[in-house]
Amino acid sequence: MRVPYSIIVYLGCILLGACARESTPMGGPKDEIPPVFLSSNPADQSLRVKPEEIVMDFSEFVKVENANKQLIVTPRIDKQELEIVAIKNRVRIKLNQELEDNTTYVFNFQQSVKDITENNPAENLKLVFSTGDEIDSLNFSGRARFMFPSKDKTIKDVLVGLYEIQDTTDIFTASPYYIAQADTAGRFNITNIKAGTYRAYAWKDINNSLKAESKTEPYAYFTDPILIDQHIEDVHFNIFPGDLTYFRVNRTSPSGTNYDLVLSKPPVQIEIDHPDINTELFYRVSDRTLRLYHTRLRDDSTQVRLNIMDSVGFRIDTTLYARFEESTRNKEKLDITADSGKGFVNNLTAVLTFNKPLSEVYFDSLMIRYDTAGVIPITRQYLSLPDSTDFTRLQISMPIADTLRAGTYTVYAADSTFRDVEGLYNESRLEANYKKIKAETLTDEISGIVNTDELPIIVQLLNRRGEIVKEVYLTTINRFSLTDIEAGDYQLRAIIDRNSNRRWDPGNFTDNTLPEPIYYYQNPTNQSRDFMLKAGWSNTALNINPIRETGLPLQENIPEIEIEIPDFVIPEENN
Repeated sequence: MRVPYSIIVYLGCILLGACARESTPMGGPKDEIPPVFLSSNPADQSLRVKPEEIVMDFSEFVKVENANKQLIVTPRIDKQELEIVAIKNRVRIKLNQELEDNTTYVFNFQQSVKDITENNPAENLKLVFSTGDEIDSLNFSGRARFMFPSKDKTIKDVLVGLYEIQDTTDIFTASPYYIAQADTAGRFNITNIKAGTYRAYAWKDINNSLKAESKTEPYAYFTDPILIDQHIEDVHFNIFPGDLTYFRVNRTSPSGTNYDLVLSKPPVQIEIDHPDINTELFYRVSDRTLRLYHTRLRDDSTQVRLNIMDSVGFRIDTTLYARFEESTRNKEKLDITADSGKGFVNNLTAVLTFNKPLSEVYFDSLMIRYDTAGVIPITRQYLSLPDSTDFTRLQISMPIADTLRAGTYTVYAADSTFRDVEGLYNESRLEANYKKIKAETLTDEISGIVNTDELPIIVQLLNRRGEIVKEVYLTTINRFSLTDIEAGDYQLRAIIDRNSNRRWDPGNFTDNTLPEPIYYYQNPTNQSRDFMLKAGWSNTALNINPIRETGLPLQENIPEIEIEIPDFVIPEENN
């Protein structure tokens, strides 16, 4: 059958028309254009509105990701009540809660709204409106830094918050009234603040709870309330770790022939008052457990006075009766660890750590070995206790003659060299290697000044792993000098030891005290904390400059009126 020519022409036109239709091209350049915010209800900068729902329209189809973390709303609302849905090019937010009167609200979406094709986030997406007659416009801005910076030099997950002075909550109990997230350089800006008096905090919000967990998250705080009645700029937060959980004795009990006290967290200082201390009564600490040993008492109790301090200065001051029982339980074996792998020039220093207090050292089997057959006996004069009350750490400080060549030197202890207070000997021999370094491979000297009048100062040289390789304690002058340093990459820091206990101390939130300052040397050419040392070099200009403590740049921003501050209770955290 013949097909009429007119039908053929008609079908051809249809096919050609279909081929000419527009379609999405395959491939081509990647879409890098973020969605554009078009409008909202209520509109940005609206006055006298109290919406139950917020609607936002964009230039393309969008989605909402990680809103629970990315969306920051100030003042504080219950984010758990929000219902956020993205449909096509529209985002709807049901508030499901009543907003406060005469209050400016800021919805900062950060990078939560993205296009559905290439995940391009909407830029600078923020919605501001007021339930009253005006938009609050005060700002609080500055910078936050970590006192112990990580290898990743960027700032992550740091929040800064303001609490109203009459609020009985704080960063450990509730989210703040005003909040902002710091950028990767630590800069932050809290906007649209109502004039008033506030308490200021910063913290690393690892678990996205909008409040700090002192056990795991570092934080910082102003010691005084601040009056915000104008823009405040250039404030400073030094974020530090400080475990504020309760310090207590969780339980006590005999353990074999010994007596154990299990603490809520590790102690940093222990004082034991007893007539037999260091003669018949000894102790050891293993994490949170303080174990008492008595070499004579069995099936008897004795009164022991304890004064124990944790890292933030909380103390346990108590008297208890420790009972030491006869027991057939097998005693714990005596084990030894050494800080091997360190280098030295003229003096080999080794620290041996034992899992139990020592009572005897047998020197005939304690020595330093070198080459294939060289032996240097270690005698009593070269041994000491770093802490005269702690018999679990033993320091060897042994001069090595200049005539002996560089290479590996081994601290050797045969089995049965050490005897503990329970009468057991080490069953395994110890072989800990240390490296004698050639003088020509060392830096001649590094020195400088810590630009502060405060003393004493702990100056520490850190290797690229963050380990302390050299330390000097300054008590009369602020100039330091370090020698005999291997070539490599280092950092240099100074700790202002305000309580003269030869260690860094954090602040104590309950006592309203700040941490001891830590200053780092910064290379003036690139502002990096890292610097390189080469063999034969000397650098006598490694000056360490102070940084500001947490607080405001100008004292006049601190209110002069007396303000009644409510008492705060640190919530007990589960161990």
